[in-house]
Amino acid sequence: MFAFATNAQDKLNIGVVGLTHTHVHWIFESQKRGDFVISGIVEPDKALARRYAKRHGFSMDLVYPDMATMLDKTRPAALAAFGSIAEHLEVVQTAAPRGIHVMVEKPLALNMKHARQMYKLAKQHQIHLLTNYETTWYPTNHKVKHQLENDAVGPLRKVIVRDGHKGPVKLDINAEFLDWLLDPAQSGGGALMDFGCYGANLMTWLKNGQMPTHVSAITEQLQPANHPNVDDEATIILSYPDNQAVIQASWNWPIGRKDMEVYGTSGVLYADNRTQFRQRTARNYDDFDETRVTLEERPYPYDDPFSYLKAVIEGSITPAPYDLSSLENNMRVMQILDAARRSASNGQRVSLSPLPELDRQTSESSTR
Repeated sequence: MFAFATNAQDKLNIGVVGLTHTHVHWIFESQKRGDFVISGIVEPDKALARRYAKRHGFSMDLVYPDMATMLDKTRPAALAAFGSIAEHLEVVQTAAPRGIHVMVEKPLALNMKHARQMYKLAKQHQIHLLTNYETTWYPTNHKVKHQLENDAVGPLRKVIVRDGHKGPVKLDINAEFLDWLLDPAQSGGGALMDFGCYGANLMTWLKNGQMPTHVSAITEQLQPANHPNVDDEATIILSYPDNQAVIQASWNWPIGRKDMEVYGTSGVLYADNRTQFRQRTARNYDDFDETRVTLEERPYPYDDPFSYLKAVIEGSITPAPYDLSSLENNMRVMQILDAARRSASNGQRVSLSPLPELDRQTSESSTR
């Protein structure tokens, strides 16, 4: 482990590993908030790095060909990984022994084997290992959780989470992203991994870490010419003792969406998008009272992944077990995704067992 460099304003130094994931634009835009500086960038593809340098106005002097060189030269306190999902393990293997915290883009890992190695390294070297999802920062999802916890619609019975778009090829996603996104050895799969992780993350959070008893999944390939090696349509069912979740993940929808419906015994909560929230309270068979609210963005630093990362590292925020970004939550997500892939492959319902790595039992914990 070594001492971290600081800058004149005492902002957090963050290193960026990889530019092939287009979510990397997020961190360049977030840097304008003034919470952190990007102290170094790892990207061996110089042409790609120059393209980003031109767009975001950074010097090519920040770009290094490998992690070891960048870490030795810039001493970042944290790394943000924007390469393939398979590369997440190497980032943690390199960063953890040096005491450097890590945030990866969803999902946490390629598979459960990688996730277990990452978990062990994070715990051994006492680093924060967080996972970033776009939906973590949606005010509507937090409103849903608040209403559930305050018994606004009665005990939870069913959750439907939908995440998808028309597909990466139809969206004209850049070639360097497509190269690994459509390669199961680098991405772990297609729509099931890319969008199924959102629902698994949200449901684990709503259930305070409770593990589903069973996972069932069906996948399809509806655009074989565009996605020849991965699924592009997935439905995952999570069974719990007292409720059920249906996760719909698609690369075939004409309109992109990230939304959630939460059914209790007396009403329904709708997170229609980032800010549009609805609540329906049942009156008769098909009659209900409805309220609609447009929510404001969440308060700082809960409105941005990198402001949040800084607050966690500095100790002003301590993530609770099974918070959306937490390692515990995302270990459960990987358990669910691995089970879903097995179920889709063999056509069988998969039973889950507790993960021995997690430091507390949550099998009897539930959210009303």
